Amino acid sequence: MRRTDLGVRDIAGEAVLIGAGGRSILLQIANPAVGHGVADHSDFVSRPLDRLRGTLSYVYTVVFGTPTEVARAVARVNRAHGPVVGATTEGAPAYSAFAPDLQLWVAATLYDSAMTIRELVFGPLDDGLAEAVYRDYAALGTALQVPEGRWPVDRATFAVYFAEQLAGLRTDATTRAVARQLLYPRAGPAWLRLAMPLGRLLTVGLLPPRVREIFELEWSPRSQRRFDRLFAVTAVVYPILPLRLRHWPKNHYLRVARQALEPAVV
Repeated sequence: MRRTDLGVRDIAGEAVLIGAGGRSILLQIANPAVGHGVADHSDFVSRPLDRLRGTLSYVYTVVFGTPTEVARAVARVNRAHGPVVGATTEGAPAYSAFAPDLQLWVAATLYDSAMTIRELVFGPLDDGLAEAVYRDYAALGTALQVPEGRWPVDRATFAVYFAEQLAGLRTDATTRAVARQLLYPRAGPAWLRLAMPLGRLLTVGLLPPRVREIFELEWSPRSQRRFDRLFAVTAVVYPILPLRLRHWPKNHYLRVARQALEPAVV
């Protein structure tokens, strides 16, 4: 029987949502200000698992943590974002990791990507529950620099905002190079590189067609058939897995985050 009492804690804890992480990153860096900030200041290309751990630890702490844990996680992110500032140059806009509009876009991609992959696996949420989950996801942005009034008031308003943002996305040689390095990593453990053919199929297949085009990513009818088969199998197998397995990444990264946020004993 389908549950109707799900909340953001049930949904955000699902391991399958991690599969949309590459989609989120590519959407983020297709905003030129975010993309050049990542290109100039981030080392996630050479340390992809560290970036994944940092993002998941933040998301899980905001959703599942205590107020004290959330405050410490936010302070940690703000310290990391402090140096991420750049002036306008030829072909690249100014950027700041503290800009509310950029933080809003990052949070929006996390929400939209999570809902995109969840719907493929579990089907759509009931409207009332979908609205409640949507409102809860606002915390990913408002915990940082996004004023509460900037998060679109409901899903219909969000859909308009997201479509407007998609229409304005663009890439250049710099951000396309970041995308290629993400999709074809040379760093990281061997198992990560071996898993990347599946990761590329998943990431590119989840992207809106226009975003594939501006990143110059190949996608064919054969690719689409493979993608469809992947989710046909996932939609059958994943929901029947034990909950402790489906939520293991959340429990693991939340434990790691809590250990990292513990005050040092002196």
